[in-house]
Amino acid sequence: MSLIKPQLSKRFLIFTKSPTLSHQLMLVGLAITLFFIFLALFAPLFVSWGWLQNPAELLSNVPLEPPSAKHWFGTDSLGYDVFSRTILGAKAALQVVLLATALSMVIGVPLGMVSGYVGGRLDKMLLFLMDSIYTLPGLLLSVTLAFVVGRGILNAAIAISIAYVPQYYRVVRNHTVSVKTEVYIEAAQAIGANTWQVLSRYLFFNVIQSVPVLFTLNAADAILILGGLGFLGLGLPEEVPEWGHDLKQALPALSTGIWWTTLFPGLAMTSMVVGLSLLGEGLNEFINPRLRRENGIRK
Repeated sequence: MSLIKPQLSKRFLIFTKSPTLSHQLMLVGLAITLFFIFLALFAPLFVSWGWLQNPAELLSNVPLEPPSAKHWFGTDSLGYDVFSRTILGAKAALQVVLLATALSMVIGVPLGMVSGYVGGRLDKMLLFLMDSIYTLPGLLLSVTLAFVVGRGILNAAIAISIAYVPQYYRVVRNHTVSVKTEVYIEAAQAIGANTWQVLSRYLFFNVIQSVPVLFTLNAADAILILGGLGFLGLGLPEEVPEWGHDLKQALPALSTGIWWTTLFPGLAMTSMVVGLSLLGEGLNEFINPRLRRENGIRK
């Protein structure tokens, strides 16, 4: 762990002195991500203050009203305010996505460390299990589990998280296999450190360097899967504003020229995915010095 901090500090100094295009795009992605986090945190307050309409109430809105000063994004076929549902959709998306990626990380990282360090039959069994899950398409696996666990924020997170566990497992397991033969690990074993002490004190901080990158990239993918579940009617309850469900409700009116009910939820979903993807790719180059050196050679 003592070797990681100076390396990251050195990379940060290089980043601040001569930022590459990837680093600049990472800042753009960070700004977009922070913007959606801001919306997710403060949108409920805006509703309570009366700045936003309650997205679950019809009130006296005229259905399919185009964007105007009263309804910035117009209204949908049921009379809901599209602007408020789009803003509140960020809260539901972040809740499910953060919970899903956190669940997959909490399961995948410890399994990868134990499998890589212990090896043997346990390692082979876990490898077979994770490879079997990894070969299944993530959306198909999530749809299947959503049928079983039902709708809801926690249920949707569980259905989405299972597809990402093998990714954390494989990355951490491979790093553990390469690091466990280092001298400081052998020294820790020689002084009597048990398996738990080796894993928690000496291995953990040296094998999770790529986990933040996976976290952001998986979060971007999870937003699309959540949108797919909502479009199929398997995501969140209907009373919860969710972009995929709103796109499903808006699709029949799209052919009649009602464009605003699909544009704004789809644009919000795309923007959040792009922001998280740019952030993840930038973190990948920042954390992985080999990739940064290769980019420097290309210049």
